[in-house]
Amino acid sequence: MKILYVDDEAMALKYFERLVSPMAPVLTAGSVEEGKAVLAAHGAEIAVLVSDQRMPGAYGNELLRHAREYYPGIVRMLTTAYSEIGDAIEAINTGEIYRYINKPWELESLRADLKNALELAELRSERDELMRDKLLAQQSQLLANRLAGLLMLSAAVHSDGHEQAVYRFAQAALAAGCSAPTVDWHRWDHADLMQAEAQRGAAIAGHLRHWLREFGPQRDGAGALAVLAQALGAELQGDRVRIADGTELSALLSAPAGEAPTAGQCAWLAWLLWQGGLVQVDALDGGWMVHANAAAPLRSDWLADAIERLSQAAG
Repeated sequence: MKILYVDDEAMALKYFERLVSPMAPVLTAGSVEEGKAVLAAHGAEIAVLVSDQRMPGAYGNELLRHAREYYPGIVRMLTTAYSEIGDAIEAINTGEIYRYINKPWELESLRADLKNALELAELRSERDELMRDKLLAQQSQLLANRLAGLLMLSAAVHSDGHEQAVYRFAQAALAAGCSAPTVDWHRWDHADLMQAEAQRGAAIAGHLRHWLREFGPQRDGAGALAVLAQALGAELQGDRVRIADGTELSALLSAPAGEAPTAGQCAWLAWLLWQGGLVQVDALDGGWMVHANAAAPLRSDWLADAIERLSQAAG
C-alpha cells in the first residue's frame, strides 16, 4: 500500500517523503493535474492520498473530489495551514476527506494519522473484497434461478420434450460463454429483484407462446433448421445453421437484472421446444454451428449439473 502526497512546494514533498517512507512507499506530485496523472497510473496501489490545499492552478479539494469519485477506496486527507481551517471543515462536511492535518506538521501526530489512515484503507479493501465475493455469489445464484425457472416455464408452455430442450439450451449457453447476470445492488433490494424476475419470467412465457404459434406444425431436418435461421436472422449452411452472436444463445440467463426480455432473445429456446431439443451446438469459425443430433440421455441430476457448470464458468 502506497501513500500519494501532493504539494506544490518541492521542500514539503522531500520532507514528507523522508518522514513517512519508513511507514509505506511514498509517491509525490507537484500539482492537482500531476496528482490526477499519478492516480491514473497507480490508483490500484495507492491506499492514502494526502493533498495540500493551496496550490497554483487548482486547490487540493478538487483533487480529493476527483479521488472520491473515481478511486473511492483511497483514504483522502487534506493538509492545511491553520488559516485555511475553513477549507478543511468544508471538505470533511462534504465527505471529501477522512481528516485534515495541520501545517506545520508534528512528526508523531503525522505518523499516527497516517497509520490510522493505512489501517482504514486495509479495512476498506477487505470489506470491498468480501462485498465482491458476496455479489458474485448472488449473481451466480440468480443465474441458477433463471435456468431452473426456464425449465418450469418450458414445462408449462410446451411440455413435450421440454427437458431435452432446456438441457440443450443450457449446453449451448455454456458453449457460448454465458456470464452471470449483473445486478445493480444500489438499485435492487431482494423483494424488488424477485418481483422483477417474476415479471421477466411472465414476459418470457408470452414470447415463447408467440414463437410456437409462429413456427406452426413441427418439422424435421432441413425444414426445422430453415425455421431457426429465419427466426434468428442466422445463416443456413446446408444441414447446419451458423449463429454469429453467442449472446442469442444465452441472453435469457445472462441479461442484466431489470432488463426486459425481447422476442428475439426468446426465439432460440422457443425453437428448441418446438423442435424437441434434438440438436447439438458446436463452436466453429468464430461462431456457433447448430446441427441435428439424437436425443441425449438425461441423468436425473442433469439440471443440478448444468447449474454447477454454468455457475463455475460465469464466476
